[in-house]
Formats: sequence, structure tokens, C-alpha cells
Amino acid sequence: MGDFRKLKVWEKSKDLAVRIYKLTNKGHFTKDFRFRDQIRAAAISIPSNIAEGDELKTNNQSIQFFFIAKGSSAEIITQLIIAFEIDYVTKEDYDYFITEYEHVSHMLAKLIGARK
Repeated sequence: MGDFRKLKVWEKSKDLAVRIYKLTNKGHFTKDFRFRDQIRAAAISIPSNIAEGDELKTNNQSIQFFFIAKGSSAEIITQLIIAFEIDYVTKEDYDYFITEYEHVSHMLAKLIGARK
């Protein structure tokens, strides 16, 4: 505990958040501020909650924040599905981000299990 930057799940989710920001700087997202802000907030929430959880004193406290991050993973997957269905993202971007966020969710499940 205490050095979240060494956690692969933190690094992966942080990199994905950066990519989500870049994705939402173009196309339909430039005019749909509410949706853009919502998907960005979910993307940022994941590495932020991992970092906060890893800095806490007990595993029980940490696990609570890791579950919040896992919930944000489900939130962004839902938003990506909607973005794809309304033609805000390409099939290529959709496939990439869905696969990556499902992997993040799986990594978080393993981290939670390890901390229990």
C-alpha cells in the first residue's frame, strides 16, 4: 500500500483516461458538453479512486475505493456503448476501449481479492 503509481491497474486506467480526453476533443463530443463531461468524469474517477484507496491505512478502506473504481469502469463501458450506438465513436475506438475497460475491471477484481 502507498505507492499507487506502481500499480499496473492505476497506470492502465490513467493512460485510458488520457485517451478518453483526446477522443472526446473531437466529433460530436465537442457539442455535447454534458455527455463529454460525464464520460470524462468516469474515466478520471477510476485512477483517482485507485490512488486514493491505495494511500489509505487499512485494506478495508482501500477495498471500498477499489469498488468505486470498478463501478466507474462499468459506468464508462455503458457510456461507450451509448456513444457507439449514437455514432459518437467508431467501431475501432469502441472495440479498443471496451476491451481495455473490461480488462481494467478484471484487474480491479483481482486487486480487491488480493486485499481481502
